[in-house]
Amino acid sequence: MENRIASTTRRTKETSIEMELNLDGSGKADVKTGIGFLDHMLVSFAKHGFFDLTVKAAGDLEVDGHHTVEDIGIVLGQTIKKALLEKQGIKRYGSCILPMDEALILCAIDLSGRPYLNFQAEFQTDRVGEFDTELVQEFFYAISYTAGMNLHIKKLDGRNSHHMIEAMFKAFAKALDEAVSYDERIKEVLSAKGLME
Repeated sequence: MENRIASTTRRTKETSIEMELNLDGSGKADVKTGIGFLDHMLVSFAKHGFFDLTVKAAGDLEVDGHHTVEDIGIVLGQTIKKALLEKQGIKRYGSCILPMDEALILCAIDLSGRPYLNFQAEFQTDRVGEFDTELVQEFFYAISYTAGMNLHIKKLDGRNSHHMIEAMFKAFAKALDEAVSYDERIKEVLSAKGLME
C-alpha cells in the first residue's frame, strides 16, 4: 500500500504552523517549534511511532507557550485525520503501558471518529525547561478533538515531570502506531456501522 502522507498549514494572529506527517515512515523528524522541550517530545513521538514528521511553527512565545502548544496539537490531530483517509483496514485500537525510569504511563486509543480525552496525571513541577507542564493536557485534548480520537492517558506511577511527559509522548506514539496499522483480516472498517465518525 502507498504511504499515508498528509500536510496541514494553519495560520492565525497567534501562530503559524506547517506540518507534514507520514504514518508509514521510519521515525525521521525535523521539528522547530521555538520550545526546546516540545521539539524533544515531538522528535520522540516520531521516533517511537515510526512516523516521519516535519513541523515548522512560529508563535507568540513572548506571551507564553499556550497558543503554540495548543495549535500544534490542533494541527497534529488534523493531519492524523487527513492521513487516515477512510480508515479502511486499520486496527482502530491501540494501547501501550510504557515505563521510563520511575514513571509508568498508560495510553489507549480508539480512532472511532468521536473525540474524547481522559487525562489523569498531576505534575510536581510547573515547568520543564521553558515548557509549562499544564500544557500537556491541552496538547492531547487538541489532538483528540481534531483527530476524532478517543484518547486515554493515565499516570500509573511517576515523580519526575520530564520522565512522565516523555513517557506520555512515547506511549501515545506506540499506541497510535498500533491503531493505524493494517490487519489483513479487516476488509473495510472495523465497525458494525460500516463507518467510523
